[in-house]
Amino acid sequence: METYDQEHTSTQTNDQGSQRARSCEDDEEGHLAYHIGLMLKARYEVVSTLGVGAFGKVVECIDREKDDRVAVKIVRNFETFREVAKSEISVLEEINSLDDDNRFACVRMLDWFDHDGHMCIVFERLGLSTFEFLQQNHFLPFSVDQIRHMAFQIFRAVCFLHRNKLTHTDLKPENILLVCSDYDLEFNDSTNRKQRKLRSLDVKVVDFGTATFDHEHHESLVSTRHYRAPEVILDLGWNQSCDVWSLGCVLMEFYLGRTLFPTHNSHEHLAMMEKVLGPIPSHLLKQTRKQQYVHNGRLNWEDQSPSNEHVRKHCKPLKQLMETRSEEESQLFHLLSCMLEYDVCKRITMEEALWHPFFSPMRNQKQQRS
Repeated sequence: METYDQEHTSTQTNDQGSQRARSCEDDEEGHLAYHIGLMLKARYEVVSTLGVGAFGKVVECIDREKDDRVAVKIVRNFETFREVAKSEISVLEEINSLDDDNRFACVRMLDWFDHDGHMCIVFERLGLSTFEFLQQNHFLPFSVDQIRHMAFQIFRAVCFLHRNKLTHTDLKPENILLVCSDYDLEFNDSTNRKQRKLRSLDVKVVDFGTATFDHEHHESLVSTRHYRAPEVILDLGWNQSCDVWSLGCVLMEFYLGRTLFPTHNSHEHLAMMEKVLGPIPSHLLKQTRKQQYVHNGRLNWEDQSPSNEHVRKHCKPLKQLMETRSEEESQLFHLLSCMLEYDVCKRITMEEALWHPFFSPMRNQKQQRS
């Protein structure tokens, strides 16, 4: 899947050679060449690799001081990545202090340090990402009830960020992690095979490397392709509502078991949006600096073009994606239509979304517990 980091990698690599601090422990891409058993900060013992990304690697460690398992993000030894890591650390410190009793579902940073030019960030150990779980479960969708449970936690977390003048900018299934990914196997009659059923639906939002405060410079290009809001593609400027759009795409992916807008091209992406959501309002097309996408006040897209075959094959109007017409499903799709609103002035906010009827069962549960 194309990521924001990958789109920028080619522009960064030219100057990385001069920015890199030499270390015999680094490979040619600036990753730390660690081994199992390596001690970081004389405290964290590396036991396995959890993942690799454009930023660096995530390893599982045993915290020898607390005899606890943690995840350590080891950032590549290049100045550009170090700066992003420092930005993430400052955001995570702010989150930790604003949410000191851990009420909101944002990953907890436990420690950070420098190891031979590699910024290292220590996190609580979580389970698989929701994307990895879907992948390992043959991309079988989540149920509407499962989506509600996960979405309520994610929305509360992102609402907390927005109230504190932060935009995440890269919300996607890979950045929503299950707290614990233990599961039971159940036989599914409709697919005629066994599927995984999670024992817990607790989730946390991770990866604050591109999180941006309201007062900070806003990069013109943010978000991973499939979750990128129309105002970002059209270069109209963006604010916190771009997170709302991304989460609309995420919930649709949970519901469908596949990406809502499967494309790697901005023009085609806009055409897919129109197929699912109807025409892009003319006042937005009038304002865009990307006039190559516009013709006679409308999206410049040929219905007969070969690319349109791909759009027709993969996209249909939002309401037609509903499996049933149940009350809870109707509520979910009404919420999604409010989130996937082209005009940021009309798009629902996270605060408003939490009061949507779709979440009434969650609010009632919360009141009973308190």
